[in-house]
Amino acid sequence: MTAAAATTVTPISARSARVAAARITALSRRFGERTVLDGMDLEIGAGEIVALVGRSGSGKSTLLRILGALDTATRGEVSVEGRPTIVFQEPRLIPWQPVVRNVALGRPKPRNRRADERAARDLLAEVGLAERADAWPLTLSGGEAQRAALARALVAEPTLLLLDEPFGALDALTRLTMHELLLRLHAQREFGVLLVTHDVLEAITLADRVLVLDDGRIAADVPIELPRPRTAAAPEVAEYATHLLALLGVH
Repeated sequence: MTAAAATTVTPISARSARVAAARITALSRRFGERTVLDGMDLEIGAGEIVALVGRSGSGKSTLLRILGALDTATRGEVSVEGRPTIVFQEPRLIPWQPVVRNVALGRPKPRNRRADERAARDLLAEVGLAERADAWPLTLSGGEAQRAALARALVAEPTLLLLDEPFGALDALTRLTMHELLLRLHAQREFGVLLVTHDVLEAITLADRVLVLDDGRIAADVPIELPRPRTAAAPEVAEYATHLLALLGVH
């Protein structure tokens, strides 16, 4: 690949026998003269939860969008196992389609409407929304809408789930409920996760390791060696939080 060539997302299975949900090598992304990602290397293991923290504008969402094939890099190599799916901070549900049809839209092609809706209803039951399957999106609460968005992402049976601050707009209690739901579904399905978040405590309670992004590079890779479930009030979590905040320049 030449220096000026853009990256393409290539299935890992076609390139390597090593188990990984995603792998990037020497990844750079520029917008005009501004370099957002600068020669980044990263591997996300199959079934691993990785959280990405950093200041606003550090490149977190840009990396996620490249892994999700919503953007291309200026230089480097991206390999993803299977089909990645994304959940954004906003649920992005289509208001003129019932919830079940919104979820069914996540199914990969070729489509069979009856099979798609059956799979969507199964996923809605898993996230606790079976009784809301035929509701209109605008009648859902914020937590319900985000559960529907999560179901839409998982109905495709991804090996890599990309989360772009999906719990940031939720109230504290709903957020904790969503954390528990994510961990339960992850334990059942064992997909890899890349979680972009501004919340250090959220990163620690959910992730196997936390990456600190600074100036387009991974400045620190911190394994979280604590058993689950984890609570924000635990002294060990507070120690990790102090360490990560120091790495982020917050004292």
